[in-house]
Amino acid sequence: MNEITQINSKGVAYPIKLNEEELKNRVDPLSFDVLRKAATEAAFTGEYTDSETIGVYKCKACAAELFRSDTKFHSGCGWPSFYEPTKEDAVELIEDRSLFPRVRTEVRCAACGSHLGHVFKGEGYAVPTDERWCINSVALILEPKK
Repeated sequence: MNEITQINSKGVAYPIKLNEEELKNRVDPLSFDVLRKAATEAAFTGEYTDSETIGVYKCKACAAELFRSDTKFHSGCGWPSFYEPTKEDAVELIEDRSLFPRVRTEVRCAACGSHLGHVFKGEGYAVPTDERWCINSVALILEPKK
């Protein structure tokens, strides 16, 4: 996995600079490891895996809006799945060769650089984009619609 720094893949600082110590004290250890060390929560354990609550999913580290519940679908993969982010520039995509020879696409928050999960294409799900944005629940906060 690519090291998470304060500089994005284009060599520019992320708009939101995180204080690593403050974040470490604010979130649980697994959330910190996922967000800042690109760890992965165990499949089928996440709070939002089967959630059908209507609302907006935000980055747990910086509260940037990332996904909406109307793009969430049940993929059976064990993590929350979406077919697209809220807007094209909400996330940053980075080539991930950590499981070489398999090449994946890592998904990070474009505002703060925190690791969210991975996006997979061409798996045949009946969604408009033919993409599965497989995102760790512990990287998200769901803001329910009022």
